[in-house]
Amino acid sequence: MDPVILIDADACPVKEECYKVAARHDLKVFVVANRLLQVPRHDKIERVLVPHGPDAADDWIAGRADPHSIVVTADIPLAARCVKAGAFVLAPNGKVFDEASIGMALAMRNLMEDLRSGGETTGGPKGFSPRDRSAFLAALERAIQQARRRTKD
Repeated sequence: MDPVILIDADACPVKEECYKVAARHDLKVFVVANRLLQVPRHDKIERVLVPHGPDAADDWIAGRADPHSIVVTADIPLAARCVKAGAFVLAPNGKVFDEASIGMALAMRNLMEDLRSGGETTGGPKGFSPRDRSAFLAALERAIQQARRRTKD
């Protein structure tokens, strides 16, 4: 079984990179969103349109995440669900979410959310840079190799 790439696509800045890397490795890509997005016409790229509503895309992705999946998302709770399912999980900036890092990422997200709800100005995420794109590409290549090794076991 070949790995598949599941993209939480609504605000993902690295969709094109995923398509190119997946084509090079002949992998299936699912582009999951609750609105119509343009995707390349390719038999290995499938657009999945989920209903509007909270967590519909997350539920679709988490329901299919397994040890042969590579999930691309910046959504920390979704990342936690996918890590628990055994998937490789990458943020668009190349950060790898795994058993060792997901607890701290969730705690930091919750802390920042609490601060914001208490009126604290925390600022937003930093801008997406060429360095982030490069880190993502390297992390995606590693994840594909690791997922392929898993499929042989």
